[in-house]
Amino acid sequence: MSDATAEAAPDDGWEWAIVEAMGHRRHVGRTREVEKFGTKMIRVDVPIDGNPEERGWKTHFYPGSSLFCFTPCTEEAALAANKPYEPAGRLALASRYRDPDDSPDDGPEF
Repeated sequence: MSDATAEAAPDDGWEWAIVEAMGHRRHVGRTREVEKFGTKMIRVDVPIDGNPEERGWKTHFYPGSSLFCFTPCTEEAALAANKPYEPAGRLALASRYRDPDDSPDDGPEF
């Protein structure tokens, strides 16, 4: 297979989706239908911490009968859904308005 053919294949069999299984478990990642143990199953690869290049993937398998809901989504939405929670305290809104040369005692200037 040439490099041009490899790059031109947008349909690699994966579909980004939100998968809810048995009404109790929810995974957001790339999905595909696979056959394991003599039956069709859904494979869900969840990007760890929303960064599969650095952290890798966590894989889950479910039989089709256990699916409660399957909602297609974009890759960006799937990666964002798996990013770790960032506390609001780390988002320093006041720092946008403060002069970096001011001391912390001066407070934000609006």
